[in-house]
Amino acid sequence: MVHLFIKIIFVAAAWRWGDWRNGNWQKYYPTILFFIIGDLFYNFIFYNYPLWEFDEIIPLLQYDSFLVMSFMFLRYPATVLIFLGRFPKGLLKGGLWIGLWVFIYIGLEVIDLYMGLIQHHNDWNLWWSLLFDVILFVMLKIHHHRPLVAWVLSIVCSVVLWNLLNVPIGILK
Repeated sequence: MVHLFIKIIFVAAAWRWGDWRNGNWQKYYPTILFFIIGDLFYNFIFYNYPLWEFDEIIPLLQYDSFLVMSFMFLRYPATVLIFLGRFPKGLLKGGLWIGLWVFIYIGLEVIDLYMGLIQHHNDWNLWWSLLFDVILFVMLKIHHHRPLVAWVLSIVCSVVLWNLLNVPIGILK
């Protein structure tokens, strides 16, 4: 119920503040796909070795696939439409904007942890989530302007995180 409520808020916020009108959403579409593909990659690779798992109290959304898809198709597009559509000019303002979004995402995770709607596994914790969120929002901005650079940096960051977390290579099938 909580996840659904949050997604409704994200969609309403995107409707109000997202840059989707007059076809502008099309310029953000590749970055939305980048965000979704990253999550698909995580869910595929880490299927048998999750770093985090969500839970939900709504029967339909209790199935991880439905819950994950609701993130991908509701929360992620809304995030990108607002985050990139309202990205301010200037390094300081841009850094503060990224900081605001990291705060929103980590704040939602803290609420989820408190309510038992997310569990961390395999040495993942809130500090890793904080680092991940910083990297995520920087990558979304980079991808919007330089997609190939974002893909290369994302692969490098993934390999570094893989090694820092000592993820066993045996999880790959």
